[in-house]
Formats: sequence, C-alpha cells, structure tokens
Amino acid sequence: MSLTILGIESSCDDTAAAIIRDGNILSSIVSNQDVHKEFGGVVPELAARAHQQNIIPVVDLAIKRAKVAISEINAIAFTRGPGLLGSLLVGTSFSKGFALSQDIPLIEVNHLQAHVLAHFIKVKGKKTRFPKFPFLCLLVSGGHTQLIIVRNYLNMETIGRTIDDAAGEAFDKCAKIMGLPYPGGPHIDKAAKGGNPKAYIFTKPKVKNLDFSFSGLKTAFLYFLRDKVKKNPDFIEMNLANLSASIQQTIIEILLEKLIEATELTGIKEIGIAGGVSANSCLREKMLAESQNRNWKLFIPEFRFATDNAAMIAITGYYKFRQSQFAGLDISPVARLII
Repeated sequence: MSLTILGIESSCDDTAAAIIRDGNILSSIVSNQDVHKEFGGVVPELAARAHQQNIIPVVDLAIKRAKVAISEINAIAFTRGPGLLGSLLVGTSFSKGFALSQDIPLIEVNHLQAHVLAHFIKVKGKKTRFPKFPFLCLLVSGGHTQLIIVRNYLNMETIGRTIDDAAGEAFDKCAKIMGLPYPGGPHIDKAAKGGNPKAYIFTKPKVKNLDFSFSGLKTAFLYFLRDKVKKNPDFIEMNLANLSASIQQTIIEILLEKLIEATELTGIKEIGIAGGVSANSCLREKMLAESQNRNWKLFIPEFRFATDNAAMIAITGYYKFRQSQFAGLDISPVARLII
C-alpha cells in the first residue's frame, strides 16, 4: 500500500507545501516573502500575515502539481517548531483543520530534525546516495548551528551547538553592516568570489567542547569596519570583495574545525551537511576538499531541499507515520524546540 504525506512548513518567512509518496517527492512549492527585504530582516507579524494569505494557494498548487486526489493523502505533517510563534500557528492551525476534515492522522515535525532527514528525499529518475547510520550531520542555518549524531531516522543526538548566534545569522548581520541586502548570506557568497580570503584576519572564538560561537566575531567585524570607515568613508565599497571573502573564510573555518574535531572524537566518516547555509558555494568546496583529504563519505542535499521547504517536513512525516508517531488535535506549536 502506498503512503502519501502532505507536508507543511511555516517556521519563518517561507510558506511551503509538498507531497511525498513512499519517500519520493511528487511536488514541492515554496512561496517567499519579499516584504522583509526593506526591513533588513524578518518581521514576525508581517510573516504571520503573509502565511495566512499564502498557505491555501500553496497547498492547492502542491496537490495539483503532485497529481493526487485529496482523498489519497494518508496524513499531514507540519512544522511544530522551532520558529516564529505566529508563523508556526498558521501552519499548525491549517494542518489541524485539514486532518480533521479528511479524518487523517496529524504528524508534528521538529524543523531541525527535518533538515537532517532531507538527505533521504528520493527524486524520480535520479540515483540518490543516502548516508548510512550512524552519520554525523553539520546543521547550519540562519537560526541554528549544530553538530548531530544521526543513529537512525528518528534517533538523533546533538553533540555541539552555538552558544549565541548561528552561522547564518553571522553572515546576514555582517552583510547588513556592509550595506548588502537581506538575506545577506548569498550576497556575501557572490561578492567573495572576486576577493582574497586572507586579506583580513579576524580572531576566531575559543569555545570549549564541540560548541560554536559567532557573536564575538560579528562584533569584532563591526568595530573593525567602524574604525576603517572613520579613516576612509569609502573603505567598504573599495574593499567589498576582500571583506566578504575574509569574513566568509573565517565563519567556514570555525564550522570545519569543530566538524573535524567531532569526526575525530566519534570516529564517524559518514558526513552530512544540512540547512540553508549548506548552499554556500565556498562551504561546499571546503567540505568536498576535506572529505577527500580525510576519506569522508560526504552527503549534501539538493539546493532546493537545503533551504526551508516542506519536502523535508513530508519525508520526516513519512518515517514518523511508519512508527505510528501521531499527534493529537490539542497540540500547540513551540517556538523553541531542540533535538
């Protein structure tokens, strides 16, 4: 018997819906919210309102693109958290109503766990490599930076996490300081291609164990530019490529140093990377180089499954359905949720 899951993602500023059948992606729709660009960051109230406007059209399109009947959907999976509470409420409320109207199970999904399980989405016509358990996953996004041991689909242990800001936030904030548009990470990645990553040296934080820290780096970058701009108001514009390459290099070195330490401590050679920052071209290049040097088996999801999307929610729902891990209609979203 085929198992068809509708996934709903609304943790931040992307409204997304996807249909997965027996682990294979049938459709994946994401509606972005451009309204936040003029504010230099996500405005929670505006995000929630946009989700309310977008969720029905997005779900409708996902079902049509998948060419399935609503009656064929066996369960609906939704992001319970972590994320912006107002945004999560929209997705949770819609999912409850859909499950109740169709008399199908409701499955709550941890957004972070879903990023990890994006590695297991099957695409028809493509031969996809899947990591073997246990594998070590570096989860890097705008709101989270974690090192996770993945023992099976639903058994994960976080062995390192940021003690303050996430790597993606550091990219965005440093970009904003340089006057680049939001979201800043992709703009730094683009500008850095013409720059020298060793042009400027920024001190990396010393953090115990496998934890990360990016707050101090962000502050140091701010003060560095403040002093340079005092002497030369055009300093940033004249040195944008080198600045972008240098800050990007520093952030990636911090990530890789901790990942290498984790592989040495655990002995795990199966390595995955997940989250929106995994789309960074320099990070991917460095990860590939390290995997060759250290005999890692490296796994990187497709770009469309690395950023926030509902396919990762649906695939997680698929594995939870197989374990009969269902939620009640009294479930509430949680803004702060950990693995």
